[in-house]
Amino acid sequence: MTPLRVLLCPAGSAGDVHPFIGLGRALCDRGHDVTVITSAYFDDVIRREGLHSAALGTAQEFEAVTRDRRVWHPHTGFIHLTRHILPLIRPAYETLVSLWEPGRTVVLAPLLLAIGARIFAEAHRVPLATVHLQPMAFLSIEQPPHSILLVIERTPRVLRRLVRRLADWALDPVIGPEVNRLRREAGLPPVNRILTQWAHSRDRIIGLFPEWFAAPAPDWPPQTRLTGFVLYDAAGATPMPEGLAAFLKGGDRPIVFAPGSANRFGGPFLTAGVEACRELGRRGVLLTRHTEQVPRDLPASVRHFPYAPFSLLLPRAAALVHHGGIGTAAQGLAAGIPHLVMPTAFDQPDNARRLAALGVGRVLPPRRFRGPAVAGELEALLASTQVADRCRDLAQRIAADDPIPRTCELIEDLVQPGSL
Repeated sequence: MTPLRVLLCPAGSAGDVHPFIGLGRALCDRGHDVTVITSAYFDDVIRREGLHSAALGTAQEFEAVTRDRRVWHPHTGFIHLTRHILPLIRPAYETLVSLWEPGRTVVLAPLLLAIGARIFAEAHRVPLATVHLQPMAFLSIEQPPHSILLVIERTPRVLRRLVRRLADWALDPVIGPEVNRLRREAGLPPVNRILTQWAHSRDRIIGLFPEWFAAPAPDWPPQTRLTGFVLYDAAGATPMPEGLAAFLKGGDRPIVFAPGSANRFGGPFLTAGVEACRELGRRGVLLTRHTEQVPRDLPASVRHFPYAPFSLLLPRAAALVHHGGIGTAAQGLAAGIPHLVMPTAFDQPDNARRLAALGVGRVLPPRRFRGPAVAGELEALLASTQVADRCRDLAQRIAADDPIPRTCELIEDLVQPGSL
């Protein structure tokens, strides 16, 4: 087919941006012209993969969001995050207009940044795919996300509808003025129920997770297609850190502790991890770029590294202790190791619940995440042959599947000759 201009608009931490980079690399290999529109924080890895980069906000602005403790609040964090992203809607729209080539352009964006992309696509009649990395993004009533903020399955359906309307009433006043101002300038009518209904593309919604992780609910939009996890982690552009390979060879498989690449408040998480390693007599690897949260005087059996590609590290680990981000969860599933999850906000509680339901992990809330409790949960996970079998089974499923070609085809099918 004629090469496309593919404009990818990811937002969030590494676990949210990396799958788009992996998908962009595959689209580039298929002959398409790919530009990733995201924070300048990710410029280096985007360019190392041979993709075009269009900065949407500076690296310093990205760091400022991660330092805002309000963003990590379990109940109100999403609203504070939305306020950080709102100023990017207009620049996203303007960047898309500047890169647009009529007749051969297609846009991909997740839910929040899909706002600017959705306005652009509607105003210029450009095909748009909304990309959901996690099931929670569908905000389903029939399959409600397990979240601190939103209702769970046992809540009556009428109350679930009420909660979703309350979400509209809370978020529309925050998002609506800027969205409808930009729509008015683009010659479009105003909209409401912005995140729960309008922001989803009418052309196509792609879920980058397999059906066994989350089966489609009856109220998911009919234009939804699920493919699978895109397991990009910059392994081709980022080597293993110095000293990690030698450490891995120097003893038993370690337990990996990863509080999240953007988490600047992971000190208690890592402290509990070190205490658990001491209690269990196990080796550990702490992964964080934010060295101020690493406990001092680490024992020789526990090492800290700023970053390591999960695809190279996790197959050599005994277990993964993490925050429940979808990127980390997917990498742990692919590696076939048990998960212990301490979810805090956003999609993390829902992802954690799904890992537990799959039989590959346990969940420990922040209020109970202390060394002895972490040690007890890890001991049970590592002793279970049932968990080990289930981890191996799901890893084999992931290894046998290749969702990237299917995802690329869904994107290519949006632009047909004479359709624009």
